[in-house]
Amino acid sequence: MLVGVDEELLPIGQFARLGRLSVKQLRHYDELGLLRPAHVDAETGYRYYRPSQARVALSIGLLRSLDVPLAVVAEVLSGAVGALEGVREGLEAELARRRRTLASLERVMAHGLPAAPVRVVDEPARRVAVVRERAAWQEDVGRATSAALARLLERVYGVSGPGGASVRLIGLFPVDLDEAVDVEAALVLGDGESGGGAEVRVLPGGRFACATHVGPYDQISLTVHAVLAWCGERRCAVRGPIREVYVSDPAVTSPDELVTHLMICLEES
Repeated sequence: MLVGVDEELLPIGQFARLGRLSVKQLRHYDELGLLRPAHVDAETGYRYYRPSQARVALSIGLLRSLDVPLAVVAEVLSGAVGALEGVREGLEAELARRRRTLASLERVMAHGLPAAPVRVVDEPARRVAVVRERAAWQEDVGRATSAALARLLERVYGVSGPGGASVRLIGLFPVDLDEAVDVEAALVLGDGESGGGAEVRVLPGGRFACATHVGPYDQISLTVHAVLAWCGERRCAVRGPIREVYVSDPAVTSPDELVTHLMICLEES
């Protein structure tokens, strides 16, 4: 029995086995203030724990096995209400991303590497209303695009405005997607039509490599790959932004039947 120490205290090695954590983890959690030892010997620096602390140790291990960050673990242990909501949302977003990736992989397995027919088209300049949205990372581009399109239609037509089948909507994306990018939604305006408070500008015309994508929006990147490969084979430099011209109205069209034209402006090298 240690002098001046409760006889029920356990040395760190024994407590580690009881709490199913490693000694290294216990030392780290002590440094973070997540699980402090009940007693530290002033002369040796040895750490000692009460058996009742095993529940906390096991709870930390459980939460970490569920991919809960240590900062959130601390909130949970302190009794903070709703501390795990953000973790769940993050896991749901990651699961959705994995499902999209799996769907794209299955498409490649079924049909081979993307090789959509590419044609060259001459596109006139168009007067458009534009709304911009920031995507925090590549996987956030879909959300940012949807948000920009929704805000654009609301500004121009109001909440009950026409859907994509009766207006010409275009998504504008950088050729190179960095970790954080701005995406834009554009609406082709008719003669005398205002932008409803959205930015109005002229979308340049020119010669474009164009391919048609049929299928879900989250698999458009496969068709973009095909167009870029076509450009590379012909030593054509490309000029952004990449345009997605939305032909179908997703409100009334099955995801597998959505039609989108992919357009990349060409610069001869």
